[in-house]
Amino acid sequence: QVQLVESGGDLVQPGGSLRLSCAASEFTLEPYAIGWFRQAPGKEREGVSCISSNDGYTNYASSVKGRFTISRDNAKNTVYLQMDSLKPEDTAVYYCAADPVIGLCVITLGSYEYWGQGTQVTVSS
Repeated sequence: QVQLVESGGDLVQPGGSLRLSCAASEFTLEPYAIGWFRQAPGKEREGVSCISSNDGYTNYASSVKGRFTISRDNAKNTVYLQMDSLKPEDTAVYYCAADPVIGLCVITLGSYEYWGQGTQVTVSS
């Protein structure tokens, strides 16, 4: 079983930055594409970004493109989501998820099997 843990969520002012982490304590994430998803109150869970297992291909939702950056540090067995220029509409619980896909990653819910518990991001003044 793949156990994922998100961290880094916080309360931040509009325009601020946060870096979220997705880690696996006892299993390697290297074979997996990793996606970030978020769910705001009253809304459906939506894809934010993903990174492929090997070649570093990344994909972003249009709403975060240019503001968020996903990266992977295989030595630390961790995937990061750097979030800059945060807006109130970015407020949500953020989840990371793993997909044993070979090739380009996608940010559709059905592709991901393993999920973390989520970390709360609140953007408010």
